[in-house]
Amino acid sequence: MAKIKHNNFLDTVNEVFTDAKEQGVLHLYAEGDSFTGRKIRVKQKDLFHFGTTGYLGLEQDERLKKAAMDGVYKYGTQFPLSKSYISNPLYAKLEEKITQLYNAPIIITKNSTLGHLGVIPSAVEDGDAIILDHQVHWSVQSAANVLKTRSVPIEMIRHSHLDMLEDKIKKLSSKYKKIWYMADGVYSMYGDVAPIDELMELCNKYPQLHLYLDDVHGMSWAGKHGTGYVLSKLGELPENVLLFGTLSKTFGASGAVAVCTHKKRYHKIKTFGGPLTFSAQLEPASVAAAIASADIHLSPEIYMLQNELLERITLFNTLLSKTDLPLVEQNNSPVFYIGTGMPVTGYNFVNRLMKEGFFVNLGIFPAVPVKNTGIRVTISRHNQEKEIKSLVDAMVYHYPKALEDTYTTPDKVRSAFKLPILKEKPKKKLVDEFNVQYEKSILDVDKVEWNKLMGKKGVFDWDGLLFLENVFTKNERSENNWDFHYIIIRDEAHVPILATFFTYALWKEDMLAPISVSIQLEETRKNDPYYLTSNVLGMGSPFTEGEHVYLDKSHPNWKLAMKQMLDKIEELELEFNSNWLVLRDFENDDELSQLFHQQGFIKTVMPDSCQILDLYWKTMGEYPESLSTRSKKHFKKDILPYEERFSIVHHVSPNETQIDQFYELYNNVNKHNLALNMFPLPKNLFTMMAQHPNWEFIVIYLKEEFNKGKSHIPVGVMFCYKNLGATYTPAFIGMDYNYTDEHQVYRQLLYQTIKQATKLKFNKIDFGMTASFEKKKVGATIIPKVAYIQAKDNYSMELMGVMETNSFTNN
Repeated sequence: MAKIKHNNFLDTVNEVFTDAKEQGVLHLYAEGDSFTGRKIRVKQKDLFHFGTTGYLGLEQDERLKKAAMDGVYKYGTQFPLSKSYISNPLYAKLEEKITQLYNAPIIITKNSTLGHLGVIPSAVEDGDAIILDHQVHWSVQSAANVLKTRSVPIEMIRHSHLDMLEDKIKKLSSKYKKIWYMADGVYSMYGDVAPIDELMELCNKYPQLHLYLDDVHGMSWAGKHGTGYVLSKLGELPENVLLFGTLSKTFGASGAVAVCTHKKRYHKIKTFGGPLTFSAQLEPASVAAAIASADIHLSPEIYMLQNELLERITLFNTLLSKTDLPLVEQNNSPVFYIGTGMPVTGYNFVNRLMKEGFFVNLGIFPAVPVKNTGIRVTISRHNQEKEIKSLVDAMVYHYPKALEDTYTTPDKVRSAFKLPILKEKPKKKLVDEFNVQYEKSILDVDKVEWNKLMGKKGVFDWDGLLFLENVFTKNERSENNWDFHYIIIRDEAHVPILATFFTYALWKEDMLAPISVSIQLEETRKNDPYYLTSNVLGMGSPFTEGEHVYLDKSHPNWKLAMKQMLDKIEELELEFNSNWLVLRDFENDDELSQLFHQQGFIKTVMPDSCQILDLYWKTMGEYPESLSTRSKKHFKKDILPYEERFSIVHHVSPNETQIDQFYELYNNVNKHNLALNMFPLPKNLFTMMAQHPNWEFIVIYLKEEFNKGKSHIPVGVMFCYKNLGATYTPAFIGMDYNYTDEHQVYRQLLYQTIKQATKLKFNKIDFGMTASFEKKKVGATIIPKVAYIQAKDNYSMELMGVMETNSFTNN
């Protein structure tokens, strides 16, 4: 069963972008009859423009404008033919000049996205492998993923983690001819740069390593003839490096350029290159403007323009250094990123700056991790000293107000970006009258109150939690030792608004990932059992499923109570240095989705929950009438006739031998079921279940006549928790797969669970997650569930399946 539903990532991005659009910071339209580059008109207001990627301002250069107009008048608005047949008369001149710039063979492409789609599948051969930096531009990732259909393996590393890169190279080097590492020269959000010197050292150490570098944001403002940041470090382009530059952005025209000194590879790309053949060629205006820009790049003027930009960059860096604003990356690129942490803080800050007369960009998921939201400020030659200083003054004034408005602090933001922490004043309380009770054991929580709020929801009534605390402590293996955290938030009248519990435990990072990912990772874990595992602060526990939070949404301050809870778990997250924060098992709720997103969480779909909500029949003879017509047929064909094959026993105190048998059956299922990929539960759990009055074991034994003379063999067991007489909870299951298909073992266990719950007069059965198709057949209601996740970086979100490039699976 697929754990993350198809298109979930696109749905997530749609929700994120829609929220940002509604906050007035995304999908805006510029206004006015003209544009100079220094100012931009938005919502009938002229704003100083600090969001351009035309860093040198060449898009407003009169020479480029005149050349573009001449190109239109001489050759028309377009030249509607593929370049494979014939090129616009201006193309030869442009190619000649761009070749002069790079002093290397070049290929002009329509844009960088189509360029990558043309170049990567041509350059990478079937016997090669690819490693992606997780922050490499989406267009590179998208083009690389096309090669999965040719069985080219695609690996991924955390951003600029060279140790991780070297480990991947070592792993791949014995199997593949060439290993391509794909990265940006200058990254578009933070303005940080690729470690070129260190990468070339790795190339010298591993001759199989080739580099594919997208340097469109390093173009023109750096390097000899403005050929970019990468060549400013390399000097000349070696054969094992394929470079991408741009003729748009800072270059001021349109199009992109691939640079390749490997003759055979260059010929292969140039001859066909997919979209290079089938896409329309650049319009005459764009080619003409690019020629005019190339003339500037080939002249000494380019260095004057670079120096003018550098003066503005230096000024901005100097002014920022005198503030406490959290600049995420300090260097000499024209891209600056001021962290805000939560998206809601970013919305507030951007809107405040727009009201002050400054246009900046919002950095938001998936371009950055959701809790690494911030504003991207780009400096160009259009910006003058006076407005640069005014922007810094406005940021200094409005930044703390944006934090205060959204109930966050500078240190929370700095912690999210791993920046030095400041000594700060205590944060303003959300609501002065809130009373927050926080405990580390259920023993310190009032039993009557807890059961009133949470007692009818699953294995986490007061007694169930005490049982779990006793089981998951003082065990040998780290994954079986959990910390418990209880939170109850009350109003001024001491009435509970919210109650929940969290556990801090070791998880497999692919717990919610597609099954194909887990299968691959489990092979690695045979030799390295803790490979890609992390400590997670998660709502509920790895053992429990269901509604892990009580929330009184009729209370006027319920949203503030939820934010208070998030504040508390953020404190715990900082204390533990947790890699993940997971809020689990919610039903779809637009208000909660917006609240959690604005606080830095991303929604992802979980397996559906399956519950029989009302056991209204009085006898099992009446039970079939509760089923749909199709389910009745299933019951009569696949369940009822098989019941006679089994002896059904309800164990409440099994002996040690029986516990061993049940544990073996449980392990069978745990190994097969990767729909929620979790560590196996410890043996002592089952021993302690046998000693606890709330647990019982529904065991089905195959009769001798159905098992070739062998009698009393347990072939299935359901481990069930009796919750306060309200909810019967079959928490998990064990089976012998040698018998499951022939004797319909799983379906029989579901039926026997319903029979037992009916006999004990329970109102509800919580069948939990996974196998929803089978559970629906026995009358369960399917309830879609979602989780809200924070992770340290998008690499982790990718692994868990929340993001969708799926570079952790190779076809």
